[in-house]
Amino acid sequence: MKPGVNVYSEIGKLNRVFLHRLGKELEGLVPDNFERLLFDDIPYLDAAQYEHDCFADVLRENEVEVLYFTDQVAIALEDLSVRKEFIKEFIVESDINSAHVSEVIFDYLKDMPVKELIDKMISGVKKSDLSIKAASSLSDLVAESYPYYTDPLPNLYFTRDPGACIGNGLNVHCMSTKARKREALFMKYMHKYNKSFMPEGTPLWYEYKGPNCIEGGDILVISPEVVAVGFSQRTSAEAIEIMAENLLKYSNSFKKVLVFEIPKCRAFMHLDTVFTMVDYDKFTIHPEIEAPLNIFEVALDKDGHPHFKSSTDILTNILKRELKLPAVQLIRCGGDDKIAAQREQWSDGSNTLAIAPGVVITYDRNYVTNELLEKNGVKVLTIPSSELSRGRGGPRCMSMPINRD
Repeated sequence: MKPGVNVYSEIGKLNRVFLHRLGKELEGLVPDNFERLLFDDIPYLDAAQYEHDCFADVLRENEVEVLYFTDQVAIALEDLSVRKEFIKEFIVESDINSAHVSEVIFDYLKDMPVKELIDKMISGVKKSDLSIKAASSLSDLVAESYPYYTDPLPNLYFTRDPGACIGNGLNVHCMSTKARKREALFMKYMHKYNKSFMPEGTPLWYEYKGPNCIEGGDILVISPEVVAVGFSQRTSAEAIEIMAENLLKYSNSFKKVLVFEIPKCRAFMHLDTVFTMVDYDKFTIHPEIEAPLNIFEVALDKDGHPHFKSSTDILTNILKRELKLPAVQLIRCGGDDKIAAQREQWSDGSNTLAIAPGVVITYDRNYVTNELLEKNGVKVLTIPSSELSRGRGGPRCMSMPINRD
């Protein structure tokens, strides 16, 4: 295994991966805050943790090193001065309008042991945690009925989104929603202060400050020369252009960034919810992206300046051309059964995690798609998923590869 970050493929043998084991942040979900926190349902924490442990076990059984989010953040925040800097930035990003409340929260958090601090930030600071007896401003009074000063981060188990390892470098993303923005703040500090996780000199292709949004579920490294990016509900054209220019100007193997325009709606939230790579020439897809797609290409001209092209083509032709293959195989989520396709797309049947060429981890509940994958020569390793799937993300969403062959 090469040291540090090494991701030049979607399917190369997975060596090291980043996960977050769900915690008490899930217990902050209630129907009243579903829209605010981007959920449709409430996973049962004990069962969800069991399912996530099964996911981690399957990875380890296949010689993948699993790094956990809270452990790596704790390393980054070992130094007290760094910890205080982080708490201040976290409070600012939590949209607390009262200077008095911000001061009280800072004092409450700064003396906590580092692991306890991280857990509290992820699970949310409740008003009942603090002894602020009266509203000190009109904004405090207006928000008095809401139980949290800082929202929990229940989407954090989808570690794919706040950052992305591409080649030998990293994106730290500017997330598109307030509910998820602070997730990438943790990633920023890990890159800056945890050199066992991100070795000194690891380049940044995109920085947390934004302001344009981009998320990891829209980024697929389909070959050592081509990165595919979804122009989606949560990833902007401006952010893609910034990332592409930084990536392509660096001395590495990438020659172009291929931009897929997908419908800007929650059903097509990210590119990897409708399209993932499972083998050298095989892909799982949502049937609705088989129609001609608008494609945009970012590359560098001979003088090193970015230039852009656009075209419209079907996915099969695009993939054959970019991967230099005589043919590719598109495996439909749910096959030709429209009911199965809708049902299994809802539980992320297309969102597979390849851990080696032709070897994938999927949710057990998507049995129609899993059978089709096996019939087409793909080895399928399933994990239980009754609770994990309630968050609307699959095994690829729940993992951030750091190192692949």
